[in-house]
Amino acid sequence: MSPDVAERLFSPARLARLTGLVRVDPSLVAHTLAGPGLDPAVAAALADAELLITGWGAPPLTAEVLEAAPRLRAVVHAAGTVKHHVTDACWERGIVVASAAGANALPVAEYTLAAILFSGKRVLGSAHRFREARGSLDRHQELGPAGNYRRTVGIVGASRIGRRVIELLRPFDLDVLLYDPYIDAAADEAATLGVEQMPLDELCARGDVVSVHAPQVPATRHMIGAAQLAAMPDGATLINTARGSLIDEDALLPHLVAGRLNAVLDVTDPEPPPPHSPLYDLPNVLLTPHVAGSLGGEIHRMTDHALDEVQRYVKGLPFEDPVHASTLPHSA
Repeated sequence: MSPDVAERLFSPARLARLTGLVRVDPSLVAHTLAGPGLDPAVAAALADAELLITGWGAPPLTAEVLEAAPRLRAVVHAAGTVKHHVTDACWERGIVVASAAGANALPVAEYTLAAILFSGKRVLGSAHRFREARGSLDRHQELGPAGNYRRTVGIVGASRIGRRVIELLRPFDLDVLLYDPYIDAAADEAATLGVEQMPLDELCARGDVVSVHAPQVPATRHMIGAAQLAAMPDGATLINTARGSLIDEDALLPHLVAGRLNAVLDVTDPEPPPPHSPLYDLPNVLLTPHVAGSLGGEIHRMTDHALDEVQRYVKGLPFEDPVHASTLPHSA
């Protein structure tokens, strides 16, 4: 990871815990691991390393890197996805991998819960109208069928985040639908989650709110496209905290400009949107700069999780939350 990422992840107390678990030079933080310009101290440490702790911006662990790290046995990623740096060469070597993706899922799910409840209460629209009126509003006339009682929420993707959102929604009087082609139908996993499973088009047609939590893989590009958007009811809200490419924004924009649909977008395609994008100004769009994931003190939750995994490794125990190569093609 880069030095600035390391500084954000490891407070003095967490750095002390790390140095109590493993032999490490806390001042030696590498953000490149290959090439002729590699720091000799990093090269020496890599040759001796048994475990790597990685973070955002970690360089790829290529076959060349692994050749320079003959003792490497484990990677603990103090962030979410490992797709950007754990390569096929790692799996071929038999390196075990853990990730703090589960810890990073919590703030995303919390953001989503807030967005769902605010969407049901028409908070964005009412705040805009209130700002315009600068006085009393007829709430019943202005907001119509607002509220969260017996509203229908569609969750697209039973990912870590999608499952956490479902869990957070349980105390509320909401009907929750789910689309996920990989969920175990034979084991009736949807019933275990307390949701109704259905095809994507039907979910979009029934959802007062549709929240996207699928991974970014080739099969999910523009999975919410023209047909799905056209099927959504008037006044419905689309929430995206996954990746911008999952939604066809060219197809979405006309619905937003017309005011037919609302959106809460923490990610876009491209990210950020170009300066001339109408997303910045539309009153029915809440646009945030990719803040749903871990920020500030929330980052330390990921560090604590990573340190827990390091401790398990030191004790000879399997990782609590391992990453498996077989699940990566259809996961984040």
